[in-house]
Amino acid sequence: MGLIIVFWILFFILFYTFIGYAIILRLLVGVKRIVFPSSKLNPEFGYEPNVCLFVTAFNEKDFVEKKVQNSFSLNYPKEKIQYLWMTDGSDDGTPEILRKYENLEVHHQPERRGKIHAMNRGIFYVKAPIIIFSDANTTLGPDSIREIVNCFADPKVGCVAGEKRILEKEKDDAAGAGEGLYWKFESWVKKLDGELNSAVGGVGELFAIRRELYEVVENDTILDDFIISLRIAKRGFRIAYAPRAYAEETASVNVNEELKRKIRIAAGGVQTIFRLKELLNPFRFGLLSWQYISHKVLRWTIAPLSLFLFLIINLLIVVYSGNWNPGNFYTLIFYIQIICYVFAVAGWYFENKQVRQKIFFVPYYFVSINYASIRGIIRYFKGKQSVNWERSKRA
Repeated sequence: MGLIIVFWILFFILFYTFIGYAIILRLLVGVKRIVFPSSKLNPEFGYEPNVCLFVTAFNEKDFVEKKVQNSFSLNYPKEKIQYLWMTDGSDDGTPEILRKYENLEVHHQPERRGKIHAMNRGIFYVKAPIIIFSDANTTLGPDSIREIVNCFADPKVGCVAGEKRILEKEKDDAAGAGEGLYWKFESWVKKLDGELNSAVGGVGELFAIRRELYEVVENDTILDDFIISLRIAKRGFRIAYAPRAYAEETASVNVNEELKRKIRIAAGGVQTIFRLKELLNPFRFGLLSWQYISHKVLRWTIAPLSLFLFLIINLLIVVYSGNWNPGNFYTLIFYIQIICYVFAVAGWYFENKQVRQKIFFVPYYFVSINYASIRGIIRYFKGKQSVNWERSKRA
């Protein structure tokens, strides 16, 4: 009986975390649309505040020229954009390449102390009321700045989260197929989050804040974008989601490279839970707490552990019952799990053999990122996660 109870608890956690929350969110948004018909805020004609396009770069010589050209091509008055680059620690010629462009403001120091230290240092050079953060290896959609600015026309908006898009290729491997699908689903959930109440955090590829809301962040912070955006939400401001403001990048070159990112993100997620522990209190933060716990906390902690424990508990139930007939519910669920893991192993095999079989890549990616989450949790508590990014190789 005890195993049955554990089985259903784990089943509920997994279903709710990966599917159920999105379903409930969609239903609530549907009700809100009926009860409160949309009255989208239209910015007043000519609303074009000055903005700062803030980029931190560490040894990005292979990307910076493309990034600069993309920045100059964005559909917004050039005289209203401050192009600010922080290149701390770069020793591959990145600062020298950037200084060739007259319109760029480049600040550099030889010592590498991490991205968040560069952001904290660079904030004092910002002259505009709106800061748009973006990564050096991403390209922005042509109307991204204008879409972000339109959101800030609402004084209740303190932060705007842009959309991250993975450039798809016909011959994507497991990382490309899995990461692309993941971000499509994640973007859909973020859109619903933002429409219901507030998006749950921004992504470093593209997010923006009001300059006066920036709080200096601890220099050992791993997920700077998430901490910055959620602390603004804690102060009562909304995080708007702007899907037409997007940043594009290629997928990780393979799953092993993607694991580097996911392990770091998981470690940063645990750190975030401790640093934003007040957000776990729904009596104080209401809907935002529910969204934060459902969308992030469960994915970072309980769900990955539950995924692998679910297989073990399911196996024990079948073994003790002695019923291996797939007509039995618990046996059927066990066989379904085994098939999924077989697909994941096949995905690993085909990727190593460089054979493109996308039907196997998605389960392989899903299992891998949950495994990475567990490794990230362990790494955090061992104190072995560096604040400096180990950049994943991109396709």
